[in-house]
Amino acid sequence: MADPNKTSVLGVVTEALPNTFFRVRLEDETEILTYLAGKMRMNRIRVLVGDKVRVELEPYGGKGRIIQRM
Repeated sequence: MADPNKTSVLGVVTEALPNTFFRVRLEDETEILTYLAGKMRMNRIRVLVGDKVRVELEPYGGKGRIIQRM
């Protein structure tokens, strides 16, 4: 269930970092640090550099959570 306080945007993975962290370039050309959502870890969905993903942004800024690979 989506949280109404969080917004989701599309982006492209530009860098894969340790511990399932990723650097993602959003549609507005900003880059943020993201981590993989628990459901994606549980189902072992692989995310690679160049993949288009949907990112749920935290209301305080800084990080995001990858919730879907497209």
